[in-house]
Order: sequence, then structure tokens, then C-alpha cells
Amino acid sequence: MALSGCVSQPSDDSALKSASSTMGDEGLDRARARIHTELAAGYYEIGNMSVALEEVKEAARADPNYGPAYNIAGLIYARLKEDRLASESFQRALRLNPSDYDALHNYGSFLCDRKQEREAIKHFLAAVRNPLYPLPERSYVNAGLCARQSGDLAGAEEYFQQALKLRPTQPQALYQLADMSYARGDLGGARGYLGRLTQAADSSAEVLWLGARIARRMGDRNLEASYARQLRNRYPNARETRALNAGKYE
Repeated sequence: MALSGCVSQPSDDSALKSASSTMGDEGLDRARARIHTELAAGYYEIGNMSVALEEVKEAARADPNYGPAYNIAGLIYARLKEDRLASESFQRALRLNPSDYDALHNYGSFLCDRKQEREAIKHFLAAVRNPLYPLPERSYVNAGLCARQSGDLAGAEEYFQQALKLRPTQPQALYQLADMSYARGDLGGARGYLGRLTQAADSSAEVLWLGARIARRMGDRNLEASYARQLRNRYPNARETRALNAGKYE
């Protein structure tokens, strides 16, 4: 799940002391809710769920109508496997602000993880309709992953292509399109997407492994050997390297 605008581990005292001086027109209760939400986000990012939960509860007490607090609460409860509380938190965030793109994206991810793909995709697409959303390609990628998970390959490809229209070097979209092309036997397409990916981002183990399999199926032994050598040298303990060494190409 994505978390936009999070801080690293903050200092509770200094952050709260600054609330009154930085609140501007938002009011003291709203400023305190915002600061506690930022603290909760910071603790969430470093994995301190107990403190994150206390901070987000403080945010809700300070201002029960501050939507971002419930978005962060949803993430925290989801991490704690408290699904009912997570769902209620995301829904409350969206009741307070139906166009909150972070809450829409995060609730979509939550739903997709729980095999509710149709509802998840609705939330991802609602997020990208907000013209203020700075990362719409992120939600298109997740919509694609969710569609592919549900077996809707045509829908998945459409969403990945939408992500690439917004950001031509989006690595997850390029990888997924390469993998889908390979799976249906379109080796030229797979190689093309993979080539764009390796130029745009550092190659992970799964990228190198896909490259080796594409090259093998195309009969390009030199390229296959190059990918295999990189995979063994850079990721000797990866699952993909074990599959390579065992000859399990499919």
C-alpha cells in the first residue's frame, strides 16, 4: 500500500509545539490532528505500529472530521490484520472526502489484497479521476495488477498502457507487459518491453530471469547467457537464481 507525504521518524514534542505556530487558518484542533497524523505516518513507515496507532487515535480525538487520519488508521489496521477496523477507517476517510486520492488508492489496494478485485479497481479509477492526483500512474498500475489477478488480461493490459501514457518509464507497467507478452508467446513484444525496462531502471532478479527465459525461447543463447550470468552474480540467493540453476525455466 502506498503512503504519500509521510515523514520519517519525527519528534513528537517538537512537532506538537510547532502546531500552533504553523496552523495558519486551519484552527488549533485541525492543526493538532494534522500533526498527530503526520507522526502516525512516520511511525507506520518505520514499523512501529503501536505508537502509530496511538498517534492516529490522538489525531481523531483532536478533530473527528479530519479525513487523512482515518486513511492512515486504515493502513495501520490493515498491517495489524484488523480487517474490519481497516475497512471502516478507509470508508470513514472517504465519507469525509470522497475524492481523497490517497484513501481511494489505499482502500483499493486493501480490497485487491482480499480478492475483491472489482471493487478495488473502482477505487483505483476513482483516484485517477481526481485532477489533483500527482501519481495517477500508480493507481493505473495497481488496477492492472488487480485485473490480472482476477484473470481479466485485456483489462490489465489497458491499465498498464494507461500508466505508460502518463509515465513511459513506469517500471512495474513495463515488467507486467513484458511478462504478459511472454506468457502469450509474443516474444518480440516481450523483448521490446523488457528492453525499455532495463534502460529505465536497475534490473531486479525477476527482470533478469524473465530476460533469460525470453532469450532462451527466442534461441538467442548469447543473450540468455548474459542474463544468466548477471542473475547469478548479482542475486546468488534469489528464488529466480535457484530456478535457473535447477533448469526450471517455466
